Amino acid sequence: MKIVIADELPASAIALLRNEGWIVTAGPVRPIDQLITDLSDADALIVRSATKVTSSLIEAAPKLRAIARAGTGVDNVDVGAASEKGIIVMNAPGANSVSVAELAIAFLLGLARHVPAADATMKQGKWNKRMFMGEELRDKTLGLAGLGRIGQEVCRRARAFEMRVIAHDPFIAEPVADDLGAELVTLDDLFSRSDYLSLHLPSTDKTRHIVNAKRLAQAKKGIRIVNTARGDLIDEIALTEAIKTGHVGGAALDVFTVEPPTNKQLQTFKNVIATPHIAASTREAQENVGLETATTLRDFLRDGIIRNAVNFPSVSAEEYSRLQPFIALAERLGAFLAQMTSARIEAIGIRCYGNLTDTKTDLIGNAVLVGLFKPILSTVSSVNARTVAENRGIEIIESQSSRQRNFTRLLSVKLHTSEGEHWVEGALFDRSVPRLVLVNGAAVEAPLDGVMIVLINTDQPGVIGDVGTILGKYGVNIATFALGRNKEQAVGVVNIDEGQTPSEEAISEIQSLAAVKEVRLVRV
Repeated sequence: MKIVIADELPASAIALLRNEGWIVTAGPVRPIDQLITDLSDADALIVRSATKVTSSLIEAAPKLRAIARAGTGVDNVDVGAASEKGIIVMNAPGANSVSVAELAIAFLLGLARHVPAADATMKQGKWNKRMFMGEELRDKTLGLAGLGRIGQEVCRRARAFEMRVIAHDPFIAEPVADDLGAELVTLDDLFSRSDYLSLHLPSTDKTRHIVNAKRLAQAKKGIRIVNTARGDLIDEIALTEAIKTGHVGGAALDVFTVEPPTNKQLQTFKNVIATPHIAASTREAQENVGLETATTLRDFLRDGIIRNAVNFPSVSAEEYSRLQPFIALAERLGAFLAQMTSARIEAIGIRCYGNLTDTKTDLIGNAVLVGLFKPILSTVSSVNARTVAENRGIEIIESQSSRQRNFTRLLSVKLHTSEGEHWVEGALFDRSVPRLVLVNGAAVEAPLDGVMIVLINTDQPGVIGDVGTILGKYGVNIATFALGRNKEQAVGVVNIDEGQTPSEEAISEIQSLAAVKEVRLVRV
């Protein structure tokens, strides 16, 4: 067995692998030509953030079975290319959580007491005591955007400072937040109520620029912002302007959109603390990450145990191929539901009907969860989806019925939230595009594909025509328009032509129609 370690790893982690009698090639970051040579007969590759594992690099490693990223994110690994080759991609989530949380707390204290600015004046030989009147963290409100592993660690430490903690995380159950002493709130409330705001989110399409001009304008005057997560969570231009005007009282940033930053204006403000992406740079974190990565890889190579994988289910290639259409259906239903609500998720019910019960229904359930979590958690996969749900206190209710109802194989998914339930069902008429067949109790028949507008409206004449007129006004062409109704309301599902996306103005105008109770733009 040969393992290539492309980036620096603690000696203890390297020793753990060599103790198995394996060949371990370790060293500093090496030229790409040398790395390709080393990988020509390698069974596994370990990287940190420096080495980019591209599709061409994967192609150059015909024996490769596993790629282990010593860290949380896998942004530097082409996971799709690895999956195509049947290569497991693993990471080490949580091993550096305490280190990152401690830096966030240090940032809070630094902002509250002006520590860096005061230190700078002392080094200049000045004694400007009156310039640095600070404030206590006690009784201040800390807003946490994200209440995963790191957010929870920050919460525990902030509570020790007697701070009030509020948090926004649609994938955390209320009992989990209650145990932490955090109040779950909407994103708008998070900005408007926080004295300090700390970001603990991954970078996804939904989270990029979550701190923007609009939300900063809604924020409490004097808010101070801490970011130890991902640089592109913040619109840096908007933050710069808000600091200039004094609406934002300060910021502490360990991460930037471009690293090293090309726009250095933020770093020039006296009320901005800037560090060079050092949140996980502690001896303890590096040791923990290295050992967790090596242990996970060893257990896979030696015993076939898969942990912390981000891309691959526990199933044979033959069976996975047979299940793929149903996995696609399940994931799209989950993604559909995720976009039908912004309320806090408490539980999810998954029920397989008919011949679908003959399959590995756990993989179907995993796929539903992947679709549900993917918009906010980029590293979720069929392997870790249940753990993600468990860690966030979300109950999974699974059941099976041999009854075929109207379809040979039917999948029903019900989302239980703090504001009510959302219920969808899907089926496969053939092995092509999954079909949506029910929304909130109303029977519909629509392709579960691409961009869709979902309407909840009163059952009255003229709605179809009004919606069509508005979309035509904005140059949006309708591919299909499916209608259904239950005892209480009507449901419309509008599929949009490929390559088109209705503007916010178009959606807003549809929402303003008297008959329309709710409108959602959904992408699957």
